[in-house]
Amino acid sequence: MKKIFVFLLLSIILVSCKSTSTVVNKSESKKENRSIVKNLIETATDNIGVKYKAGGTTKSGFDCSGLVYTTFESENIKLPRSSFEQAKIGKIIPLNDAKKGDLIFFKTNKSKQINHVGLITEVNSNEIKFIHSSTSKGVIISSTKEAYYKNSFEQVNRVIE
Repeated sequence: MKKIFVFLLLSIILVSCKSTSTVVNKSESKKENRSIVKNLIETATDNIGVKYKAGGTTKSGFDCSGLVYTTFESENIKLPRSSFEQAKIGKIIPLNDAKKGDLIFFKTNKSKQINHVGLITEVNSNEIKFIHSSTSKGVIISSTKEAYYKNSFEQVNRVIE
């Protein structure tokens, strides 16, 4: 009888100590992530026309990874500073699964390792557009249809699910 009483008492205590925190459901989380992606793309595109600057992370000039680093930092998302290190973050996904907000990486000028990054702004059936800082034109939107990027494409990473 004593054991049953203790069991009942413990059961009452455990039930009364139940957490009252709310669980965020998947649709709320996806909605929040869509908002983050929208903000990232707006922040990056606000820099269209800014000149290229090696090591740059400000409106006075960006390099490719500096643009991505600063853009994600605006949403309190910390990324490494170089495109090579940024390529190690998130999940590598197939090119045909890419969506807005994903990072797209390249090995340009016959580089043996990833040396260029952009933020995907638009996905169509046969083309992906991305914003990046090019050495010749500064911050611009380019396309995977362009031979230069088609030939140097390496991978797409999803940082925001």
